[in-house]
Amino acid sequence: MRKAALLSLILLACPAALAWPTGASAARAGAGKAPVLVELFTAQGCGKCKDANAYFGKLADRPGVLGLTYSVDYWDYLGWADTFARPEFAERQKAYVARLKLREPYTPQVVVDGRDEAQGLKTTEVDKLVRAAAAAPRDPPEIHFVGNRRVDVGSARAPKGGADVWLIRYDPRAVEVAVKAGDNRGETVVERNVVREMTRLGAWKGKPQAFRLPPPEEEGLKTVVVLQGPKGGRVLAVGQAKG
Repeated sequence: MRKAALLSLILLACPAALAWPTGASAARAGAGKAPVLVELFTAQGCGKCKDANAYFGKLADRPGVLGLTYSVDYWDYLGWADTFARPEFAERQKAYVARLKLREPYTPQVVVDGRDEAQGLKTTEVDKLVRAAAAAPRDPPEIHFVGNRRVDVGSARAPKGGADVWLIRYDPRAVEVAVKAGDNRGETVVERNVVREMTRLGAWKGKPQAFRLPPPEEEGLKTVVVLQGPKGGRVLAVGQAKG
């Protein structure tokens, strides 16, 4: 009875203990290897972004790649307010600009695993970065979703300063937007995997930790958790919820 009571106390104190796989299933969730995170910063008012969006849509279909599209708002002054832009997306890009020591944000820009970046129309260069990221050694912690309410991040060696845990929700469809003003007036812009929500869940220091997931703001979105060094650091792990 004492052992049973002690076990109950442990599980109540550490709910994450209920979620971790055991035995053969303890192999890392990405035993099939975690996808390379490829992020496109684009804008509906950017005249050069349409072709980059088309290329990115094909890139997102590749096995082993998770492509996410962020709309930014700094082209809105041309007359068209981007329908998907949020200030936090531009802030994410600014963090990459600072860490990668670039002069200023620009579109279309592609960032691969938070490590490298390239102009979105330089498809050969982007392809090279994606291949290099896929071949790079990595030892990510497990990311395990418990229903749609919690995500558990396992243990691994953490970078100096730890890492941020980001919740990202995106629309997996190809979305068409008819632009009625600015440089793309009269054009239909097509965007794929458009990020609709981005929330920092907290910090991770290398030890197992559970994070609560807020409910989605809209239906039909895919959920991803990204473990990443602070201030636009390198991506350590990517977990995708089922469904």
